[in-house]
Amino acid sequence: MWRKGKIEVENRTIHYWIKCFDLGSPYGIDEGRISKLMLKRDGQIIANFDRGWDIEPIDANAQAALEIFMKEYN
Repeated sequence: MWRKGKIEVENRTIHYWIKCFDLGSPYGIDEGRISKLMLKRDGQIIANFDRGWDIEPIDANAQAALEIFMKEYN
């Protein structure tokens, strides 16, 4: 199931697109439920996972956003 939206992390707006499933997979982040994830801030991709990391979180703000989604969806 695709989810998209935006969240505020450390006073910065991050737009997200996530594809997650009911069960974990070897293709998911840490073999979890998230198989695709894109995070954008100010029009720049700050993290991208598509069955593997294309762009790992580029800074602490991106990492904090990823941790939020890992708790919620993975």
